[in-house]
Amino acid sequence: MMNASGCGATVKEYAHLLRNDSAYAEKAARIVDLTSDLSEILPQYEDELTTMARRRAVHTVAFNPPCTLQHGQQIHGHVENLLTALGIGIFPDDNHLCCGSAGTYPVLQPKLSYTLCDQKLDTLEKLEPRMIVSANVGCIAHLQSGTSTPVVHWIQLVKHLLYG
Repeated sequence: MMNASGCGATVKEYAHLLRNDSAYAEKAARIVDLTSDLSEILPQYEDELTTMARRRAVHTVAFNPPCTLQHGQQIHGHVENLLTALGIGIFPDDNHLCCGSAGTYPVLQPKLSYTLCDQKLDTLEKLEPRMIVSANVGCIAHLQSGTSTPVVHWIQLVKHLLYG
């Protein structure tokens, strides 16, 4: 199980990357078969999670779905649906747009990277969220660099709803 979408996107490419390696092709394919993002697993427990969730005062939350989740792993709507079921439901209309983190973008293309970050934060902050959640460590750190609103992994929000 992966809880960082960037890592998951990379691991899910192992079979392709090592397809011509006689020592590792089969092993890589097995690892890919065993790898699932947390957002692919938790929806099957939605009923139990909603029963367990204590409706804590979180108020408005904005979700930034990372490119590595939606484009890299082709996972759409899982986190949003689960958060909605748990009583959280504020999602911007520009989910398809990158926050500018994209691997080494902040280092190699800082001007473009921070322009994208500022644009994403402008959209997210119009929602007046108490927190911003995402599924990628790079996105979380990048977005946090431009806002005083807490930016955390979405599973931390779920944990808060379940256990305080």
